[in-house]
Amino acid sequence: MAATRVLLLLSGRPESVSFVQSVCGLLGAGSGPGPWPMYCSLKRGQLVLSDRPFPSASARLPLQPKAPGAPLPADRGVDLGVAIILQSSDRTVLLTRRTRTLSIYPNLWVPPGGHVELHEELLDGGLRELWEETGLQLPQGQFSWVPLGLWESAYPPRLSWGFPKYHHIVLYLLVISQESQQQLQARIQPNPSEVSAFMWLGPDVAAAVAATEDGTEIPRLPPEDLPPSVLAVELEEDGRARPSVLPMSTLLRTTPPIAEDKERVSTGTKFALGLWLQHLGSVTPLSCESGAYMDPDQQRKNRTWTLFPQTRGLGNEVHNPFPSPPP
Repeated sequence: MAATRVLLLLSGRPESVSFVQSVCGLLGAGSGPGPWPMYCSLKRGQLVLSDRPFPSASARLPLQPKAPGAPLPADRGVDLGVAIILQSSDRTVLLTRRTRTLSIYPNLWVPPGGHVELHEELLDGGLRELWEETGLQLPQGQFSWVPLGLWESAYPPRLSWGFPKYHHIVLYLLVISQESQQQLQARIQPNPSEVSAFMWLGPDVAAAVAATEDGTEIPRLPPEDLPPSVLAVELEEDGRARPSVLPMSTLLRTTPPIAEDKERVSTGTKFALGLWLQHLGSVTPLSCESGAYMDPDQQRKNRTWTLFPQTRGLGNEVHNPFPSPPP
């Protein structure tokens, strides 16, 4: 799968980003917890970012940093990933748990997603990853979509775990299906090499998860009216699915200071859930009759989908970002 590099508009021309450079720092957003509004060009197989408007910009999205610093090779770029926040018609969203055998972020709860292939439309890449991981193919003309936000990610997530091996900008896309959770779940066929379980979260539980503070050893206490557990579907070793119960405390875990694959919700996912909650009932998404990516330039007259939440994002897991270039 071909990785796609992120480009920044610096000095009026698009430039690639080195693995060791902070995207947020290069865009002048290196201090404070974020997120910061960035202008984006959501073009085929490519993400162009700038802190100022430019002619081909098609969205204004929040960019949240989470990238540790370390002496790493400068001949690598920043990869582009896309993740799908799939919302059912009854307002629940799908999360999947990555298998323990994966090399990065094992055993974490995340939305379906992965690398964007070279020259691939960003929505198409997300829908491909959704199909590869869950077996779900959304019927043409029965879903809409809207970009939610951007997340600067590094793995491992803490310097105490070791030097970073991966550096990504992840684009979160909200895809709103006209099908119910029950209809969608009936068609899910998880790929056991990538997914070990899946669940659906409603707004109340998602709000508690999104509000959990990372960078702390003890998460906030959950509201008393939250259920003690949520329903999930586990995959057996033979590939068969069985109902399961996931304790609420598991969903509220934060990133531990030492490397371990303890089950939890990733910090980027918490950020995305927060964006989803902010936009519930307040967004006019893009209609997608063909199931293919629609060029947002054609939608410029409808500005309601150009998004940027006014509230602050979650705290970072890592407090030592990539060093910004000297002024």
